Amino acid sequence: MSPRTLFRIVARAEAVTWTLLIIAMLLKYVVKVGDWPVSIAGFMHGFVFLSYVATGVLVGINQRWTKRSIVLAAATSIVPYLTIPYERRLEKQGRLEGEWRTTKSDHPDDDKWIDTLFRWMVGRPILTAVIAVVMVALIFTVMLILGPPGGRA
Repeated sequence: MSPRTLFRIVARAEAVTWTLLIIAMLLKYVVKVGDWPVSIAGFMHGFVFLSYVATGVLVGINQRWTKRSIVLAAATSIVPYLTIPYERRLEKQGRLEGEWRTTKSDHPDDDKWIDTLFRWMVGRPILTAVIAVVMVALIFTVMLILGPPGGRA
């Protein structure tokens, strides 16, 4: 799977989970069906939100985006549906072009430790995916323990 495809899939999944969360909030507050829809949709959205941020960092490093662009990619997940226009903008700018960087090139950044580590990770996609899922799950677990934004009712 190319960086473009991965970023596109996760950006759209993030927008879908925003939709589910908004519907769940309408069910809770307008239809008054209880907390369960928000619990389910919130769980899904939170996991995909963290996955989108991780994907933005991973793809951003691969595509040699600026730190500002990587932070902006993460920030787009905060506003509902903004991940899709941002992905389209990156596509138009050609910033999603290319494959995963698995070998050292003549680029001066390839001597940096982060790029060496990155190439090692990309060369082992299954291990990297497992590590990424475990890390997202750990962060998600900590967030669940801390409780929802604004505290518990």
